[in-house]
Amino acid sequence: MSEQEQIGEAVARTVRTLRGRHGWSLDELAARAGVSKGVLVGLEQGRGNPNLSTLIRVSDALGVSLTHLVQVRDEPLVRLFPPDRHVVLWRGPDGGTGTLLAGSDPRPSLELWDWLLRPGELRESEAHIPGTKELIHVQEGILTLNVDGHADTLAAGTAAVFVGDRPHAYGNETAADVRFTLAVLDP
Repeated sequence: MSEQEQIGEAVARTVRTLRGRHGWSLDELAARAGVSKGVLVGLEQGRGNPNLSTLIRVSDALGVSLTHLVQVRDEPLVRLFPPDRHVVLWRGPDGGTGTLLAGSDPRPSLELWDWLLRPGELRESEAHIPGTKELIHVQEGILTLNVDGHADTLAAGTAAVFVGDRPHAYGNETAADVRFTLAVLDP
């Protein structure tokens, strides 16, 4: 495959992905970028040879640099986070931990966490940026999840999705350890 074809495929993949993340139709992106829908169809199919002006308008509309738009591969297909790259970012008073296992960047970003709360420990969190969502799965014990003043009790095996753009807290009100996995999606 020629370099031009590789770039065309990269642009197609990136435009499709970013348009999907924004939830925009082809018509909406065309209007925001000031290009025709036909030009976008060609871009997303990897056809044609768009001029620099068109690529700049599309990258501006999507909120990314031109470099990001035309990079053949902006990151590996699989990015590994072996155990020695996991980072403990919270330590409770009785030995609990909040460990960041992996994360993506730039926004929208996704983080994967492993949490251990010892009996009586509480992890309070301020509200994240608007639109943040969190997904939690309790593996062991009983977790008390408090979101914006509303408390729920989650037993082992329970999963929940909640808004992270409000004050929230994870607590262990029992005499046994609580272990849970948490995913955070920042828009």
